Amino acid sequence: MSWFESLVLGLVQGLTEFLPVSSSAHLRLTAAFSGWKDPGAAFTAITQIGTETAVLIYFRKDIGRIISAWSKSLFNKEMRKDHDAQMGWLVIVGSIPIGVLGLTLKDQIEGPFRDLRVTATMLVVVGIVIGIADRLAARDETGAKHRAPKQRKALENLSVKDGLIFGLCQACALVPGVSRSGATISGGLFMGYKREAAARYSFLLAIPAVLASGIFETKDALEGGHVEWPPTIFATVIAFVSGYAVIAWFMKFISTKSFMPFVYYRVALGIVIIALVSTGALSPHAAESAG
Repeated sequence: MSWFESLVLGLVQGLTEFLPVSSSAHLRLTAAFSGWKDPGAAFTAITQIGTETAVLIYFRKDIGRIISAWSKSLFNKEMRKDHDAQMGWLVIVGSIPIGVLGLTLKDQIEGPFRDLRVTATMLVVVGIVIGIADRLAARDETGAKHRAPKQRKALENLSVKDGLIFGLCQACALVPGVSRSGATISGGLFMGYKREAAARYSFLLAIPAVLASGIFETKDALEGGHVEWPPTIFATVIAFVSGYAVIAWFMKFISTKSFMPFVYYRVALGIVIIALVSTGALSPHAAESAG
């Protein structure tokens, strides 16, 4: 992997990780359209450490409160009623599905799931799902004909059941093209949560899963020697810088704007990929992974 490739792929990772468009799909597609080798699942997981570091810094006050309250709740029963302590437990509960499925489906994630036909299909299907969720949320927020606006749920209303559903939605993002934020936020909208509440929990929920995945892949890479470390580290730093900027923008965007531009983009991109693969202009299979 060249330094230019790592720069571009790091930017792609940072710019798309938090948007509902699938960062893993865009890394795969960027390599395919550029004629580069597929950066591979290990590269994706390691560079995600950069974007999750951006989450840690951006939400540092929230995370600090949650960890503090959760730690106290281990020894103080009264603290278990505290919202921040409960949020700590709910992040743990919501992380279970992706942890179990990530280990169970590891071979599929690194192999068949990276087929561009799968990626394109997920871009279209999940794009439509996000669109439906967005319209339902908009109807509740603005009201409809002969119907008053409906109050949607805040994070204070999050239950264990809802946390598990959020977690199952996040686990769907193991398939490139789904999008972690797209799946979890749309899942939250279907359950009646406010856009900002769904996004905030989505970002917090991603921290344990992504960091664990990155550490796991880093350990494998150190043992197997199949990652080019200097370009990968450079891409991770680029992903951190660009990712932080995107978080700040996206949290402001979702409070007032519709997700429909992302829906149109996903569907259009998916259709283009399907057309290119169908005509033989683009191979559906990954070239030999870089590293």
